[in-house]
Amino acid sequence: MSFSRREVLAASFLLGSCGRYGDFHLPVAGGPEKGSFVWEPRSGPVLERGASGEWDSADVLNPSVLNRAGTYYNFYSGFDGRVWHTGLATSVDGLGWTRKGRVLSPQGWEGDYIAANGSALLAGDEILYWYQAGKPPRIALARSLDGLAWTKHPRAVLDAGPRGSWDERGVADPYVVLFGGVFYLFYLGQDRARRQRLGLARSNDGIVWTKLRANPLLELGGPGAFDENGLGEPAVWFSNGSYWMLYTGRDRNEYRRMGLARSRDGARWEKLASPVIAGGEAWNGKVVCDGTVEVTAQGVRVWFGGGDLPRPDERLNGQIGYGFLRWRS
Repeated sequence: MSFSRREVLAASFLLGSCGRYGDFHLPVAGGPEKGSFVWEPRSGPVLERGASGEWDSADVLNPSVLNRAGTYYNFYSGFDGRVWHTGLATSVDGLGWTRKGRVLSPQGWEGDYIAANGSALLAGDEILYWYQAGKPPRIALARSLDGLAWTKHPRAVLDAGPRGSWDERGVADPYVVLFGGVFYLFYLGQDRARRQRLGLARSNDGIVWTKLRANPLLELGGPGAFDENGLGEPAVWFSNGSYWMLYTGRDRNEYRRMGLARSRDGARWEKLASPVIAGGEAWNGKVVCDGTVEVTAQGVRVWFGGGDLPRPDERLNGQIGYGFLRWRS
């Protein structure tokens, strides 16, 4: 999710902490298999906006889906026109969802903006959920055993960088993966020129993070490209001999589409020319964003946000859709 004007203004008063920096990468892959992904969208949304007056009546976006013992948990962002919350829906197949209601709401420093682009991960018996909140945005962590009752870490776990850094105006859009017992966090950062790009951090406990010294990972696209105005909302996985990143790109008209990048080590990335995933129906014709994935033997299941109004942050008529990235050798 991109920064709103009010977040940009608030960020100008941020005194960023220098934090921790290092040189690292994910375990190096052996090499890519020959082939490519083909996008197969499902028609219509799989999770629609709530009824008028409900907590998720204006927008339903930012799915974060995990499979726990055969039940899919979808932690998603809902907006009522005033405040963002995180809700839970469950499913046996990832397509037909049953709402369970709000599970996380903003408190204290989090303001009125919580869990837009959250990242849920199953670690043993516990669900870990990293989310963005506050103005300017920072990344926080909550924990749960059942997905309904949550304990928040008392402070943000990732802050903006120091003055002059690529992420000095805020950090957002967390997506966490676990490889070799180490947590890797892919996230959005914004600099003083309002450029939104993607970075990487690592942690042994999900709380204390070291940012990659070589950030950002990907640069904006050239003039006329689908990602010329901003990058965000990364989703990362390993399959077919490579690391893959599905990310959202914004053009100058605030239309959003998703692109694909590939890497051998998770730190150096190459954008791919295709597929570029755009909405093909009325409900998602202006915005396709917020990917979250599940890897299968046949390819990658993708849940995503979509909308029919090209706006940078909210009131998109947002709903959640589904598609499949099928691997073709």
